[in-house]
Amino acid sequence: MRILVVASFNKGIFAPFIVEQTEALKRQGCEVGYFGLQGKGLKGYLQNLPQLKRTIEECKPDAVHAHYGLSGLFANLQRRVPVVTTYHGSDINDRKVLPFSKMAMRLSAWNIFVSRKTMEMVHLEQKCTLLPCGIDLSKAQLTSRNEARQKMGLNLDKRYVLFAGAFDNAVKNAPLAKETVASLRDDQVELLELKGYSRDEVTSLMCAANALLMTSYNEGSPQVVKEAMASGCPVVSVDVGDVKERVEGVEGCYVAQTREAKELAEGLAKAIAFEGKTRGRERIIADGLDNVRIADQLLEIYNSVI
Repeated sequence: MRILVVASFNKGIFAPFIVEQTEALKRQGCEVGYFGLQGKGLKGYLQNLPQLKRTIEECKPDAVHAHYGLSGLFANLQRRVPVVTTYHGSDINDRKVLPFSKMAMRLSAWNIFVSRKTMEMVHLEQKCTLLPCGIDLSKAQLTSRNEARQKMGLNLDKRYVLFAGAFDNAVKNAPLAKETVASLRDDQVELLELKGYSRDEVTSLMCAANALLMTSYNEGSPQVVKEAMASGCPVVSVDVGDVKERVEGVEGCYVAQTREAKELAEGLAKAIAFEGKTRGRERIIADGLDNVRIADQLLEIYNSVI
């Protein structure tokens, strides 16, 4: 089976979770190629259409897998091969983008939603599947906190809270995270921005941190939460995306009922006091969210539309 992945390439790289999903498909024997979209908005994407058609003519894929609604709509402008589109959250939560995503849903041979909330928002009842993106499980995620801190040059005695994104990403709501940490009134607690690190360094930070803090306005199925769980890092979050579903019942993880810094700080204090690794990794495995299991389900979807 030959699949062509279509996704944004405006930053000069494909999103890591797309690459990791693709590599898992390759390990399952699937031939996968990439088509990187460059340009802003549908108008910018349209300039890529001649090249996409040439690529399809040359590679002869059995299906196209587009990531995000706008990419899905673009990929469907050719009708030679069926398109599977995955919607990751921002393409549903953003009112300006949603109409384009809905067009992609009508045209796509199959639609994948990464969280139940986003799926329910569009009321799609046919040719759709709920399937979160998986994560790679590795031995590096089992690294002890002290060993990870030594590797990253962090103080062994401080308490580190890992922010679930970059401070300048408005959707991530860094002001609430900073207010939450300040509410602890503990100068030994430091909020770390998750920005500018390699994949290996991100894993080390998750092993090193006392907790991951998510305060986003909206999400789909945040990879950072699943990766933190796989590393045994406690998670504290607002009720966003599928976080509540992912961490429910996992000791050391807390989801606030409000977006108040005081309530988040209470959960954060409990998470920091949690000793050892959580059983988040076992939960990820039980929920079938490792990339091997997700790749198996993707192959079933591809076969159904070919």
